[in-house]
Amino acid sequence: MKAPKLLAVALVLAAAALGLAACGEKSEGGGTEREPLSLTLDFYPNPDHVGIYMAQKLGYFEDAGLDVSVTAPAEPSAPIKQVAARRSELAISYEPELALAHEQGLDVVAIAALVDRPLTSVIWLRKSGIKGVPGLKGKTIATAGIPYQDAFLKTILARAKLTPSDVKSVNVGFGLLPALVGGSAQAMLGGYSNVEGVDLRERGKGPVITPVDRLGVPTYDELVLVANRSELEAEPEKFRLFLAALERGTRAAIERPNEATEAILEANQGLEPKLTKAEVEATLPLLTQPTEAGASRPYGYMDPQEWTAFLAWMRDNELIASPLAPADLLSNDYLPGAIPE
Repeated sequence: MKAPKLLAVALVLAAAALGLAACGEKSEGGGTEREPLSLTLDFYPNPDHVGIYMAQKLGYFEDAGLDVSVTAPAEPSAPIKQVAARRSELAISYEPELALAHEQGLDVVAIAALVDRPLTSVIWLRKSGIKGVPGLKGKTIATAGIPYQDAFLKTILARAKLTPSDVKSVNVGFGLLPALVGGSAQAMLGGYSNVEGVDLRERGKGPVITPVDRLGVPTYDELVLVANRSELEAEPEKFRLFLAALERGTRAAIERPNEATEAILEANQGLEPKLTKAEVEATLPLLTQPTEAGASRPYGYMDPQEWTAFLAWMRDNELIASPLAPADLLSNDYLPGAIPE
């Protein structure tokens, strides 16, 4: 969960900027009408979305015959609901949220990973003197109050032979950075390594940043693209075209980071340019990388074995009750170059 830095302003500006949608000059079909596709972000436009905005800026969606409109959500749990209700054709969400949505009976499926590793991290400042998770004993930890992240904390503490009662966990919602910088908490859980972590580094605060999968939580795909299963089956080619264009946009962002930063700043004028540049530079290596020649896995691939382990962890921690298999939640069939099963 990202901090609310400029959130209120950013969401308003994002709504205005995103309302312009994609408006390329022509489609691949030589002037034929482009097919509309709606995408709901997980949050306001930020460096995690750099592949999308480069694809939009460079006309790759238009080349694919798509007219892509992008909107920011009112709150982070809304995108999956929008897709389930068919008010949006695609949404960016999180692997744990997708499992929770399936538990609620929503017929949605992940079709690609934007970020195929955890960004959610435990962060403290070097000046705190904390040397590792055991050093959190007796300390105050700021959290975003997300149930599955509370389970992250329990798992992380258990690995260090601590229990939740050994620390003081405080739900600060979007106030993670102010709690840590202001000293009301000595550590935080819920910030992203490439956003809050970079923010602290740019302020000269000396952050110690450890993604949760290095602390005992099974690895998972932080950001995934989610679609309605029925719409996938009805119009599979549209989603394949979108993902192919997104791969092109991601490759372009990696090759041209300055232009990628400009694309994000154009989408969200409430962001601070210097910080955004640093966040983009930190984000690009974390994105699912475009497929190279001879690669065994296509861009956006989601590893069923990793999903199996993470779903088992969710069940063990009573976050979900029903046994879920990766096939219930994901499909790699729509990825660029994938051969549908």
